[in-house]
Amino acid sequence: MTRIFSVTPIHVDAAELARRRRRYAELCPDGVSVHLVDGGIGAPPELASQEDLRASDRAVADALASASGYDLAMPDCVLDPAVPDPVRPGARGMLELVIGHLAREGHTVAGVTRNRVIADELRRRAAGYGTELLDVTVLDLDVADIADTARWNAALRTAVDGLAARGATAVINGCSAVDVEPDPRLVDPAALALRLIAGTGA
Repeated sequence: MTRIFSVTPIHVDAAELARRRRRYAELCPDGVSVHLVDGGIGAPPELASQEDLRASDRAVADALASASGYDLAMPDCVLDPAVPDPVRPGARGMLELVIGHLAREGHTVAGVTRNRVIADELRRRAAGYGTELLDVTVLDLDVADIADTARWNAALRTAVDGLAARGATAVINGCSAVDVEPDPRLVDPAALALRLIAGTGA
């Protein structure tokens, strides 16, 4: 059994933490488990500014430093908070795993995110891993919409169609906590990262 320690990049309430835990339980392949904890009061309520990103990095780093007894750590965020480039031993980045796989498969990769701050950071992080994204479409959604599957997916469909029309063959959903509708062009980063860990022992 590969035991993964994970931490939310933002401070979430008990109901949202439980929802995310259920999501991981459903996504985990055989032989993989995820223990998810909240980022705590030091984490921002959302990622809406550069200061939020820095606060998220600090909160996630503190949580990762306190974890023991796990096979690896992977933050619950496609922006890979507190995961340096190159990745330090004991922690893997969700985006690091996913973007490397997509690049090796020869995909033209794009992304969608909730807001512009996250979009810019997704571009920066992808470039740090050696992949320039075709584009990142901003959905202009609120943090509460992360748990609103219908609203997020309604916005997502139009965005994915537009990116695919421009040549994208893989579109990363820029939030690891969203349940996305099946679409061969769309990448659920949490689901794919877990499958890669199960398949490669990453």
